[in-house]
Order: sequence, then structure tokens, then C-alpha cells
Amino acid sequence: MQHKSKLLPSLILTALPFAIGIANVHAAPEAPKQAHGSKTEVAYGGAATAMTGEQMHQNINPKAPPMTEAEFTKARQIYFERCAGCHGVLRKGATGKPLTSDLTLEKGTEYLKAFIKYGSPAGMPNWGTSGEFDDATVDLMARYIQQEPPTPPEFGMAEMKKTWKVIVPVDKRPKKKMNKINIENLFSVTLRDTGEIALIDGDTKKIVNIIKTGYAVHISRVSESGRYLFVIGRDGKINLIDLWMEKPDNVAEIRIGLEARSVETSKAKGYEDKYAVAGAYWPPQFTIMKGDTLEPVKIVGTRGMTVDTQEYHPEPRVASIVANTKKPEFVVNVKETGKIMMVDYSDLDNLKTTTINAAPFLHDGGWDSTKRYFLVAANQSNKIAVVDTVADKLAGLVEVGKIPHPGRGANFNHPTFGPVWATGHLGDDSIALIGTDPAKHSQYAWKMVQKLTGQGGGSLFIKSHPKSTNLWVDTTLNPDESISQSVIVYDIAKMDNKAVSDLKGEVLPIAQWANLGEGAKRIVQPEYNLAGDEVWFSVWSAKDKESAIVVVDDKTRKLKTVIKDPRLITPTGKFNVHNTQKDVY
Repeated sequence: MQHKSKLLPSLILTALPFAIGIANVHAAPEAPKQAHGSKTEVAYGGAATAMTGEQMHQNINPKAPPMTEAEFTKARQIYFERCAGCHGVLRKGATGKPLTSDLTLEKGTEYLKAFIKYGSPAGMPNWGTSGEFDDATVDLMARYIQQEPPTPPEFGMAEMKKTWKVIVPVDKRPKKKMNKINIENLFSVTLRDTGEIALIDGDTKKIVNIIKTGYAVHISRVSESGRYLFVIGRDGKINLIDLWMEKPDNVAEIRIGLEARSVETSKAKGYEDKYAVAGAYWPPQFTIMKGDTLEPVKIVGTRGMTVDTQEYHPEPRVASIVANTKKPEFVVNVKETGKIMMVDYSDLDNLKTTTINAAPFLHDGGWDSTKRYFLVAANQSNKIAVVDTVADKLAGLVEVGKIPHPGRGANFNHPTFGPVWATGHLGDDSIALIGTDPAKHSQYAWKMVQKLTGQGGGSLFIKSHPKSTNLWVDTTLNPDESISQSVIVYDIAKMDNKAVSDLKGEVLPIAQWANLGEGAKRIVQPEYNLAGDEVWFSVWSAKDKESAIVVVDDKTRKLKTVIKDPRLITPTGKFNVHNTQKDVY
């Protein structure tokens, strides 16, 4: 089966323009180009020489397997498309294992070829057996990751402003809503490989518009007013979409880096829609912008020391960002250093930041049901960090399963343990439930109170809804196609009081229901509609294969409808406007 992961948020995949190079940074106005053989890359890879009629890539380590210049360029593109999001631009690891040359040279080409081809249940995609890579490409990538990694260029204010474009000025935009769309039940659906999103009407199940965006949109966020939709591609491109237009479309855009995952808007009283913030994977920094035009205002770097070994890290990428609704503050999670930055945006000239030490490598997460506590996965530490956003301090560090990957997680009331928040895992089949009520259930607060048994490793998203008694879990990255093409659902009302629950989930054959032809058909990201009575799933195949959206009745767990359209190419993440705006999960 094929995998390219999301999710994105976020996982194995990375930005295409970044992938295409350090040599060609932009599709829009261009920043300085850096071709292979330039000063930066020569420092890491050496200059090219002629051998047997081919330009050869020269690695500074003589033990590295030989590669031609053309092979190196091709492999570099594939690495940044498929691998850098998990293993890092400099290959130091994060969600995935480190792939620095000292480690990969020790493993050797044959070992690496087997791992790339067959994958693992812990979330490494089976690139070869899925049909994504042929044997020649598997061999190419095994040799490439034994070379020294090239370092991309920086990306500052000057480069950002070259890409910034206001397509429709603020004074030319509608003064009121100009369409009849039920915006609250609109879905923003990532069309990963085409660099687009599809806006789908949740009432009619019809596509409202297909909008050009950055490559492989990782997340969609909605402004506090509900008018503006922000989407960010893995290539660092942000699109601002006005949902009040007769046909919602782009009104501004910008690139804030070469690779990115997160965008958010200011939500505190008095700051509604005023600012937007976006975090970059490369360069390691975040940028605060004006919320209605995306004009960049402030860039903050995140390079620094790690919380555990106190060592300097050159690539601390910005993972998830959320906005505090109770005060003017962004919660910025820095992956490699394990630090959570509480950024007070009330005075950008005198920016105040409280830094909270958590654990590496911080990834994604979500609010508890009260919106006071933010829970974020430190996935290679196998922990969930809990931040009290009123006190701006760490409330807990909870040991869970192997490589937690919650998306936003799921909130619900457990029959025994009261309010809990749940996460699935990339590295094992467990589903961890964490108590979140220190006021009325203090004995359970910030502890893993129960573990459910899922289908297997490779879970990316978990979801519930305040109006539902179901808990839905995908297993998108599992190499077993019977697992990756189905989901498991649990009845919350029937959950027992055991630390390791005996509750069995029901497995639903989502891909089978989609009734598609050949293709990967990985099932990703349950997402509820406005009413909380439907759950939408992406059935994700290759770019040249048919994909679909499957809509399931939440109460009966039966197929409700299948949304098919030739324009639905590689659908992955889906974001209901109301649930995203109000952080309902």
C-alpha cells in the first residue's frame, strides 16, 4: 500500500518547492537561489568532479557510497518531499529516527534498502511494497541518506516580503456575507499533491470551490470572527481565504519559510482577527503577521539549547501553535528543544515570552474541554506535556505509549474517570486516556487513567464530539492494508474502570465502502460536521488513482454517503469551519 502521510499536520511529508531545491526556493517571486555546488553545499558535499563521463557528487566522508550529481539532486528532492518532515532537514530526527551519516553508514546500504522498502508498524511507511518507490528508487534513497545532508538557505524578512501579495485589498472586500453557504458547516479539505484545498459544503456535500494553495496543506485554521480561513502548505506558503465572498477565494498570500506546518490567529478579546502567526520547520523560527493582509511584522528565531541534555540544536522546528482565548498569547511548541513558548503579542515591539520546559520532540496537540489546559505530544519522549495557560506553567508530564500522535486529540466524559483527553500512537496499538479535571477529579488529573487496545501502530488522528458517545481512531501509516484501510470506533458509554481496558472496538471497512479501484486507499482523519452526527474520512490514494470522502452516520456507524469528484485528488486533512474555529474535538 502507498503512503505519503500527512499530515499531515504533519508527518513524513515535506514541501515540494523546498524539495526541488535549495536550487529553486520559490514558485512565486524568488529568493536567492542556492544550487548544488554553491558555497553552502560545497561545505557539506564537496564540489562536483568528472568520473567516467558523469558529474559525480563528492561526499566529505570517503566511506559514503558513490552517487552521480544527477542522482544526488533527484534523491534530495525525494527526501524533502517524503522524509524531512519526520527525520528533519539536517536528519537529526524527531518523530522519526535520526538519519545522520554516522548512523546510516554503520547500517549499510542493504539494511537501509530493506527498511525503506518494507517500513515498520511504528510509522515508517512501506515505500517499496506500497508501490510508491521502485527498487531503483529504494536503492537511490539508501545511498543518499549515507551522504552528508545539504543545508538550506535562511529565509528572513526581505525574502518574505518578496512573496507577500494582497490579492484583494481590505477596502475592496465584502462588507457583509455575499453567499448563501452555511459557512459553519463548510469543510476545508487538503488536496495534498495538487497544492489545493477543496471547500465542500457539509449540507449539500458539493464542492464550493477548488483554491490554489501551497504544496500539501498541513492545517486549516479559522479566525475568531469566522470570516477568514488560513491554510499553510508544507512549503511555507500561507493563503488567506475570505469566506464572505460570493465564491470564497484567496485575498492574500505569503511564504514564511521553506518548510512549515502551523498557522494560527489571535483570538483574545480586543485582538480578534488582528494577528496571524505561523511557524517554520526551516528556518527554525515563527513569524507574526497582520491578520487581514498577512503582512509580516515580527520574526522570532527558535534555535537554542535542548531541555534534556542542554545541548545546542541548530534546527528546533516550530510544530503546533494555538491561540489562548483568555489573554493575548500564542502557545508555540518547539519540536527539537522541547520548549513551549508562551508568546504575549500585546506589544510586538517589546515582545514578552515565557518559556516552559517540557520534553523533546514536541509535535501536535489540543485543548482540554475547558480550554485552559493545552496538551501536546512529546513524541520521541513518549510523553504528553500539559500546559496551564492561565498560570503559564507546566501542569504535568504524562507517560503514555510509543510515539504519541494525537492531532488535536479527543475530549469526552469517561464513565469512571470523568473528563479525559485521548491520543493514539504511531509506535504501538495503544490509545491513552488522560484525566483533565483537577477540580472535581483531582485523583485522575494529568495521569494516564486508561489504555485501550487499537488496531495497531501508525495512528495519526483521534476524534470525538460533545454530542457523540463514539471515539474514532485511524491507523493511516500501518503497513498492513487491512488496518490502514479501516478505522476503529469505541462506545464511550461502555468504557470500564480498568487501567488496561477490556473494551473492544468495532472495525469499519471505510475503503471498501468507498468502492474505488486500485490504489493505496489509506484512511485518514475523522472529522465531525457541525451537528456532530456525521464523521467524514479521507480515502487517500495516489495522485493518479481515484480518491474519495466517506461520510459515516455517527449514531448508527453505517455508511451515509461517498463524495466522489475527479477534482478530489489525494484528499488528506479535513477541517470543519465551526469545529476548527471553536476547537471542538
